[in-house]
Amino acid sequence: MTFFKKISEKQAQGKIKKIFQEIKEKRKINFIPNFWKTIANNPDTLERTWNSLQQVMKKGELSTLTKEMIYVAVSMTNSCKYCIKSHTLAAKKQGMSDEMLNELIAVVAMANETNRLVESYQVELDSYLK
Repeated sequence: MTFFKKISEKQAQGKIKKIFQEIKEKRKINFIPNFWKTIANNPDTLERTWNSLQQVMKKGELSTLTKEMIYVAVSMTNSCKYCIKSHTLAAKKQGMSDEMLNELIAVVAMANETNRLVESYQVELDSYLK
């Protein structure tokens, strides 16, 4: 159950309507995903999140595929089903294969396992890591 109702495109006005249009144009889609419709309950959060996401996810030293795969990995660790599905789809559009996804899942699972072991055993940092 969500805390807020989604703001539909028909309901959108002002800043929200403008951002919804931008999302559709930049993402080359003809609908607004539920994430954006839901956070539109706070127009400032919608605007900030949209602007930040564009800035962070644009091509830089890391490819957009690498960034999407990192997003998937973090979303898996945080158990965000919506983001896992959304960013896996985006990564596949960028060229991620099923084999790459399988390796990504294995790395995420291994990192989470060893992280838990380190924290549970309270492993002291080696001198070369300090």
